[in-house]
Amino acid sequence: MKWLLGIQPSELQQRNAFKFTKTIKEADTKDSWNLLNMDCDENVVPAIGDYPTVTWALGKSIGDEIEYTDQSGQIFRIKLVGMIKSSILQGSLIIAEDEFIKRFPSEDGYRMFLVDAPAGSADAVVEKLTFALRDFGIEFTQAKQRLAAFSAVENTYLSIFQMLGGLGLIIGSVGLGLVVLRNMLDRRGELAMLRAVGFDKVTLKRLVFYEHGGLLLSGLVCGVVAALVAIGPALKSPGAEVPYLSLTLTIIAIGISGLVWIRLATTFALTGKLLDALRNE
Repeated sequence: MKWLLGIQPSELQQRNAFKFTKTIKEADTKDSWNLLNMDCDENVVPAIGDYPTVTWALGKSIGDEIEYTDQSGQIFRIKLVGMIKSSILQGSLIIAEDEFIKRFPSEDGYRMFLVDAPAGSADAVVEKLTFALRDFGIEFTQAKQRLAAFSAVENTYLSIFQMLGGLGLIIGSVGLGLVVLRNMLDRRGELAMLRAVGFDKVTLKRLVFYEHGGLLLSGLVCGVVAALVAIGPALKSPGAEVPYLSLTLTIIAIGISGLVWIRLATTFALTGKLLDALRNE
């Protein structure tokens, strides 16, 4: 069960707070927070959540319903009518304040506050409010710090996978160079024959490089296309944040690394006296 937060929709609507990624079909995207006041079926309460909470924590989508138990033990349903981007409200579902009070009348006062402060004076506002309300044990956390805490685990996993990806890139590049080198050593007699009929070493290097470089680039294109097909649904999902720049740089790095190792393997394979290999033909 996720926390339920009761808010006044008009206050957030007036400030145009948070960015919505998806709402139910019949909704007006310019009046998103007022969806919490819409009329639903009996014993159904409209709710809004952020993308990570709805998609990953709950495994739900817009229009789905979740059962909750109110203070008196009665079952009511929460209907997801809107979704916002990853936010400081992560881990919670938001409903209208009057609906919250109706189902949890014994909950007295407020346990959470959202303070709208200019970005440049956030530290000063936190300091003054903390000093003024110190007797109430209130604790203020800036939005950027709360978001950083939510992203800490995700960023750790991303860092680990980036390191593993880099290691895989190095091993794969070395392996590619060894495969090309072994192939060229096995075909040394063929290369010697071409050398004997008039091809110089520069031309042979160019032919071998183009042959294996073409295979590398073809495989890279096929891999990228297959990856795009596989992650297509994730790219289309609302709130998806794809690091296009880093992915593009990684693909370019793979291509450049592969071409470098092909070049080195080709140069090494064509060193020495190729004509001596004709004796084994």
